[in-house]
Amino acid sequence: MGVVSDGRKAAKLLRRALVNRTAVGEVRRALKARGPHPSMHYRVAVYFADGAVNMYQMRQWYKPLADLAQRWPVVVLSRNATGARALVDDGALPVAFVPTVRDLERFIADQDIRVVLYVNQNTRNFQMFRYGRRWHVFINHGESDKMYMTTNQFKAYDYALVAGDAARERLGRVLWDYDLERRTIEIGRPQADHYSGALPYSPDQRTVVLYAPTWEGDRPSAHYGSIVTHGEALTRAVLASNTHRLIYRPHPRSGVVDDEYGAANARIIAAIAAANAADPTAQHVFDDGPELGWQLSAADVAIVDISAMVYDRLAADRPLMITRPTDVRASIDTHGYLSACEWLYAERAADILAETQRVLSDPESVTRLQEWVRRYFGDTTPGAATARFHAAIEHLMVEWDRWHELTADDPVDDDQDDAELDDAE
Repeated sequence: MGVVSDGRKAAKLLRRALVNRTAVGEVRRALKARGPHPSMHYRVAVYFADGAVNMYQMRQWYKPLADLAQRWPVVVLSRNATGARALVDDGALPVAFVPTVRDLERFIADQDIRVVLYVNQNTRNFQMFRYGRRWHVFINHGESDKMYMTTNQFKAYDYALVAGDAARERLGRVLWDYDLERRTIEIGRPQADHYSGALPYSPDQRTVVLYAPTWEGDRPSAHYGSIVTHGEALTRAVLASNTHRLIYRPHPRSGVVDDEYGAANARIIAAIAAANAADPTAQHVFDDGPELGWQLSAADVAIVDISAMVYDRLAADRPLMITRPTDVRASIDTHGYLSACEWLYAERAADILAETQRVLSDPESVTRLQEWVRRYFGDTTPGAATARFHAAIEHLMVEWDRWHELTADDPVDDDQDDAELDDAE
């Protein structure tokens, strides 16, 4: 049995190596065709060391960063071949493919990067931290009350751009000796200013229900995924209704750990196809596209798991329900919005039509939602978050100028010998 297992692992590693090698070639050819990056051009870099599977973390920032680039040129530093290929294919932002530390070193030396933004906590972020005299800023890939949002890794960054008061309160409860006033800057949710996109259906009188579950999680404390426990029951109910439309947007990692979870996901997708075949006017949607925005603004009510999607929807100031995890080991923050949210319990999933109607028509639910929106995101007037995001970067640029002037005569040693570089790679 051990020999069979080892053989499977070896085959998996070989497939991964072949995929990576193919991606490297494709990325290098595509970037060569675009020509070299202009020297000393970029002021802001987004560091992304992940592969294609985590591209959702980058894609949600495309529009805010493209808007920012009109003032401060932005480039993505991509360390992984499949991630770089996806970034190049998307074409939303300039990409520098820097798979080795040497590649990174050469690119940094030829640019005037003053602010480096990070969308996740990849361990390879530390290879970028060694470059001083620029601000390293954590911007994350969403707002949530998961324990990920209070990790002590926040202290590794010079600054963190956070959504609002709730984020500061959350960090203040957990982190010791962390200067919240100086090292966190509130910007709201600039992505919400770009919630747009072409609808894949023709709007009518149907109530639109967005179901956007997260993946199954890789440990008990993160067992937030609801596809198996809630998903099939609630989707059957919505698909059976001639007055509702379902938008199903599962997490791209659904089923990577649990085969049962992946199988349930596949059954929901098949059920949507069957419902549309039976009644083409239903126009139910299975959404696995790269763009997130229109779903959050178009849906009359959203059903989401404990994930960043809770807060993406909250930023849209629209009704939502959150699936209650059935695993008692799942960690639930009871200090924030989850202490007063509209829970959907597994035993009520089949009654989702009545549950959504209750949330949509209850004045107390609407008022409570608006109060939490302000607490998490502050002013959600269109354009307000974008203005705060730009002001935060402007502040960092001013601070860079101040420190540069103070230390202009000090020696800078960013060199690293070959042995150290080899170890880092």
